[in-house]
Amino acid sequence: MGERDVIDRFPDAPITRERMVNDLIALGVRKGMVLLVHSSLSTMGWVAGGPVAVIDALLETVGDKGTIIMPSMSGDYSDPSRWQNPPVPPSWWQPIRDHTPPFRRDVTPTRAMGRVAETFRTWPGAVRSGHPTDSFVAVGHLAEHLMEGHPLSYSFGEGSPLSKMCDEGGYSLLIGTLRNTILHLVEARAPIEKKVVPRGSPVLEHGERIWKEYEDYDDHSEIFPSILSDYVEHGHGITGKVGNAESYLFEQRGLVDFGIDWFMRRYNDSTSQQ
Repeated sequence: MGERDVIDRFPDAPITRERMVNDLIALGVRKGMVLLVHSSLSTMGWVAGGPVAVIDALLETVGDKGTIIMPSMSGDYSDPSRWQNPPVPPSWWQPIRDHTPPFRRDVTPTRAMGRVAETFRTWPGAVRSGHPTDSFVAVGHLAEHLMEGHPLSYSFGEGSPLSKMCDEGGYSLLIGTLRNTILHLVEARAPIEKKVVPRGSPVLEHGERIWKEYEDYDDHSEIFPSILSDYVEHGHGITGKVGNAESYLFEQRGLVDFGIDWFMRRYNDSTSQQ
């Protein structure tokens, strides 16, 4: 949605930092929270100060003892043979593997994460995890702890930022979107048979660029909205608005436990029909 479209859609007033702070508090965001944020800036209305104002409001609301986390993923640093949005010709695969620069936390941009997340990546004091495709970035009290030691293989499983923030009693805040990466932790923890797929990325190792191969579980993110919808229908989470954006606040442990049960029911149903 272009800027003119946003103004026309939400003509009443610009969204200010002060309004966002009040909306976040009304939604249930509190001082000291560990908060994973997904956001769509255009759904909020015309924001005075844009993504900087959004980040200011988030950091003010959780305070000095809180931590804000956002995804800072870079899917264009994955193996091109698996690309779908868009795919590239097979003849391109090896040149891309050979010539893409290595992932570097401080300069590699996010891809398709939105303006707020990309701005947050460059925020003073931001700490980014070291995964070449599935990194997160954090600012606040637990930033170093949550971002350190991000495993290369099984990047959303145990030892990952997702696992750590969930174990720290974290929350997920969705502003104008139903995207919620904590559900990748559900996939990793669910005790069901999983397909393992090869992956690869350009990384720095001992100061030299190499193409590093590793592995991960196959992704089923297309079913995540169904899990979230069922969770909300069962009366969980808090709904409200941040600016004009429909927003949701979820306690991660409860959502992860619910999601694992959801996966188990779906898996058991599918295996019983075979």
